[in-house]
Amino acid sequence: MAGNSQEYISHHLTNLTYGKLPAGYVRENTDGTTTELTEATWTFAHGGAEASAMGFNAVHVDSLGWSFGLGALIMFLFWRMAKKATTGVPSGFLNFVEMIVEFIDNTVKESFHGRSALVAPLALTIFTWVFMMNFMDLIPVDVLPTLAMAVGIDYMKVVPSTDVNVTLGMAIFVFALMIFYSIKIKGISGFVAELTLQPFSAKNPVVQAIFIPVNFFLEIVALIAKPISLGLRLFGNMYAGEMIFILIALMFSAGIALGLMAGVLQWAWAVFHILVITLQAFIFMMLTIVYLSMAHEDH
Repeated sequence: MAGNSQEYISHHLTNLTYGKLPAGYVRENTDGTTTELTEATWTFAHGGAEASAMGFNAVHVDSLGWSFGLGALIMFLFWRMAKKATTGVPSGFLNFVEMIVEFIDNTVKESFHGRSALVAPLALTIFTWVFMMNFMDLIPVDVLPTLAMAVGIDYMKVVPSTDVNVTLGMAIFVFALMIFYSIKIKGISGFVAELTLQPFSAKNPVVQAIFIPVNFFLEIVALIAKPISLGLRLFGNMYAGEMIFILIALMFSAGIALGLMAGVLQWAWAVFHILVITLQAFIFMMLTIVYLSMAHEDH
């Protein structure tokens, strides 16, 4: 798949990117020749350098495809289970689904202190969707990229949560809900007061006026830090896990002894990683509930 370790790692960490290359960009062809673009061109990137040259005029096709595909799979499975649900004692996969729903319902009741019909379904969606995206990390790193190359697709990242664009996109959506419900519950004046009249306050109006810019700076930093930390936490943990799987995979080509050791390490890391992917999905869901609960609290 790649000539050396560096190329192997780089190949596995490169997304299938579709975007717009600027006019004048010089592309390297597979035969070693180069082609200069006479006009801006929408195309698939041939490597990380072309993807970087596309800038913001690009999408990661693999991340979008896998994330939407897994989301559709979750909806289909829950739809099937909803049709099979009866008043009797559930069994098999239906029992597992009901356990997840009940667990998340109890979590929302314990952590969310407002009233909203959105939070519980949102928490269920986030937990199952993030878990499924993380679960793709347990598939051996070479299997799906090799199958993709067999049908002419050069790059294929199959773990959407190792793409910072995906994790930050989800976090920004949660942030937008926070702002929406903060303004809806507290009003514009209440939202502004929350940003300017705490944590420091004073009865003296002059002193309070001095505190306002300080409070605003502290609160706006804390507010903006929420979606950034939410997205980067998930991305960082999953990216590190993916990198370890890639490094272990490299050991298989380094001789029999290291290959046998790699098999043991891969099994051990996969078992441990089951805990990681579940925990990261739970943390993302839990923080979403907490943030929305804070947005519903009218001080």
